[in-house]
Amino acid sequence: MSKLCRQVSIESPGPTLRECVFSFDVPVPDVPMYGARIRVVYAGACYRVTRTRSTSMCSTSSVSSIESLPREMDSYGSHTSTPAHIGLRDGALFPGYEVAGIVDAIGKAAECTDGITVGSRIVLYPYEGVPHGYAEYIVVPDFKCLVPVPEQLPLSIAAMLPTGALLATNTVQTACECLKTILEGPNQKDNATVLIVGTGGLALWALRIATHYFRQLPYHNRIRISVATLKDEGISLAKENEEIKVVQWSEDLYERQLIERTIDACGGPVDVVLNFGTTSRSLHRSLQCLAPGGMVLVTEDIGEKLMPKFVKKAEEMNVNIVIVPNGTIEQLKDMVQLVAKGEIKPPPHSVYPAEEAQEVVRKLCNSEIKGRAILKFHNID
Repeated sequence: MSKLCRQVSIESPGPTLRECVFSFDVPVPDVPMYGARIRVVYAGACYRVTRTRSTSMCSTSSVSSIESLPREMDSYGSHTSTPAHIGLRDGALFPGYEVAGIVDAIGKAAECTDGITVGSRIVLYPYEGVPHGYAEYIVVPDFKCLVPVPEQLPLSIAAMLPTGALLATNTVQTACECLKTILEGPNQKDNATVLIVGTGGLALWALRIATHYFRQLPYHNRIRISVATLKDEGISLAKENEEIKVVQWSEDLYERQLIERTIDACGGPVDVVLNFGTTSRSLHRSLQCLAPGGMVLVTEDIGEKLMPKFVKKAEEMNVNIVIVPNGTIEQLKDMVQLVAKGEIKPPPHSVYPAEEAQEVVRKLCNSEIKGRAILKFHNID
């Protein structure tokens, strides 16, 4: 096609925040024979903790927690003097995974699934080789990565689901399996405590999803939930549920003080930790808070980097480290329905025109955005 569309590339910002967001006019892609062309309406403004651009690692923090990232860089040998050095996800090398939009055109030989047709509202599952999410139009090779979005679910909210919400969902469901072993296994305990470690939106996702899924377990009244925050979200998290215990992991305190404070807030050593922190320090602290036989769940990208360092220590402490992958498309479909029906409430988010991407990056680096930042490419209302 001869028509052009806009593509935004968010690259690693430097100390002055200049020349980190680029806008190009690129050809509107042709429709693949067996796939579809998607008109991107919303895309999450993602960032990535980087040591160098070639060794980028996906952050599991929400955009509102960027001020906590400098201390998260320590385990990768990178030292910063300002949040402006923190790498945003490179839109050219690491495209936006949080994409929601409408089907613009369908290939002649495509096998449509889930009732998806031209004009259908969809969210994109982050499959291997996911296309650039910061372009106005993208193409997908087939329909296996497309999830229909119900009319009652705003696309701006749907755009938050493929990464943070999906990751939190798979972690919580893995925690349910761990709890079954702890509460119904051969060495069953009377009660179990779950500690969620995280920041901002991801911790809120995990807390709300855990509350939903734990409530359905036959032994739900034997499960206690606590949250360790890496920032000052303690008050907002405490408002989620009066029964939730919240402890702040302030870097101003010594490790032993933080561990003692956490164990005290949880009413004793914890049984399962959902660790969304990204540093060896966070993982080490989580292990110290576990009861014998306890389990700490870490995301796949973090586990691959930190597991070799902690395997022996976990064995010595008689605890376990469980690596959790990002989640499946079936889980994403379930999450779309749960959020659409109001059974799980999404964390706050803010929408900005794609033309303001440069300003969004500046605000992210200065922690001026509360909640998830979403870029808007088209107005379909």
